[in-house]
Amino acid sequence: MTTVLIADDQPLQRFGSRMLLESQDDMTVVGEAANGSEAVRMAAELHPDVVLMDIRMPGLDGIEATRRITAAGDRTRILIVTTFDLDEYAYAGLRAGASGFLVKDAQPEELLAGIRAVATGDAVVAPSLTRRLLDAYVHHLPTAPSSDPPPPDDPRLASLTDREREILTVIGKGWTNTEIATRLHLAESTVKTHVGRILAKTGSRDRIQAVILAYDTKLVETS
Repeated sequence: MTTVLIADDQPLQRFGSRMLLESQDDMTVVGEAANGSEAVRMAAELHPDVVLMDIRMPGLDGIEATRRITAAGDRTRILIVTTFDLDEYAYAGLRAGASGFLVKDAQPEELLAGIRAVATGDAVVAPSLTRRLLDAYVHHLPTAPSSDPPPPDDPRLASLTDREREILTVIGKGWTNTEIATRLHLAESTVKTHVGRILAKTGSRDRIQAVILAYDTKLVETS
């Protein structure tokens, strides 16, 4: 049974999410929070598997709430549910430790699949949306002058093998496991093993954090 905490300042949104989730045999809603402060407090008390987190809420917003919940070191995962096209803070939530995000007009089956994925430690951002996210993300990265020396090797990459660096690089480009397997001539099970080792060695919570790492360490260059 996957336990879920819903954090949203709109009562109708919370009601709709609860109705959908409680129609599933493998999910139960353990609480509702109307703002970020309530979400942090209830997450600490209830230890839900997943928090559905809105971004814009009165008082403590969803980004800071996400940061505090993930910093606590509990097993709780955060799934941000927001209006990506309008909310410029969506990717900031990923930096704060969220495991992914969905837009509020997602189909019900997409939300349910997203919750299940996050609960098992996976990311929920589809490849096409990952690339869209990265387009927004890279525009907020500073561009170093061409005359600057290359940055020193990041210590988070030190323990990676050459193959793992290669796979982390293409993860940063938004490739799926199937695409990696096909283009690098590997079995998909082998790719999954490599991805798991990359996450463990780099301390990345999930695939989304690995994507951000690939950009931060210049394995993937901004265009």
